[in-house]
Amino acid sequence: MTLEILASDLLAGARHGFFTRRGGASSGIYQGLNCGPGSGDQAEAVRVNRGRVAAALDVPPDRLLSPHQHHSTVVVRAGAEGWTERPRADAAVTDRPGIALSVLTADCAPVLFFDPEAGVIGAAHAGWRGGLDGVLEATLAAMEGLGAATGRVRAAVGPTISQRNYEVGQEFFERFLAEDEGNSRFFVTGDGDRYRFDLPGFAVARLRAAGVAEAGWIGACTYADPERFFSFRRTTHAGEADYGRLISAITLGA
Repeated sequence: MTLEILASDLLAGARHGFFTRRGGASSGIYQGLNCGPGSGDQAEAVRVNRGRVAAALDVPPDRLLSPHQHHSTVVVRAGAEGWTERPRADAAVTDRPGIALSVLTADCAPVLFFDPEAGVIGAAHAGWRGGLDGVLEATLAAMEGLGAATGRVRAAVGPTISQRNYEVGQEFFERFLAEDEGNSRFFVTGDGDRYRFDLPGFAVARLRAAGVAEAGWIGACTYADPERFFSFRRTTHAGEADYGRLISAITLGA
């Protein structure tokens, strides 16, 4: 099956893709393009999948870089030599051609960044915790360290869980209000004492408040479309043992 690659007009001028699960070598609960080396999938299948992504982006497999994510605000810089081992971080930036920065997600928001004038790119994994703690702003600051200007940066939020399918509790709601009462606009009431949280809306709002030139969500919900996307929450509800990881990546070059 051919790879399915979603793109955003906001990132025109940079080769990039929000890859769905279609077109991969994995099977079983990982069926498709599982690119997560931390999953329980066969290592060879993940290697093949990542090789297909690298080929689609026209970079060598060892230049498709994914940090070891842990819901932090840590941002690392990638040089032309790449990485000898995966750093613990949730975002990466570079100004070097031939490097593809990527993040792995399965409901959290993948965010790709591009300053076309400076030739600087970034990729961030923004779950609710990282988003609230400032991983998106930290990524922009790291890009500025390479000569980017936040006011020129365009950012696209890829496939993530939508508000309709993201039910949370009172404590979660109160944590966001404690940070900023204005965050209430990202919640609607759900069943009983539950709320539904708008993660992509929250991410886009944080990016716009930080001063980026443009920001938007591509509009794809991971939970609602099992044929195209892996979803941690859907897997949990189904009682499955593990889940695949989607990959989103960007490299300099059209």
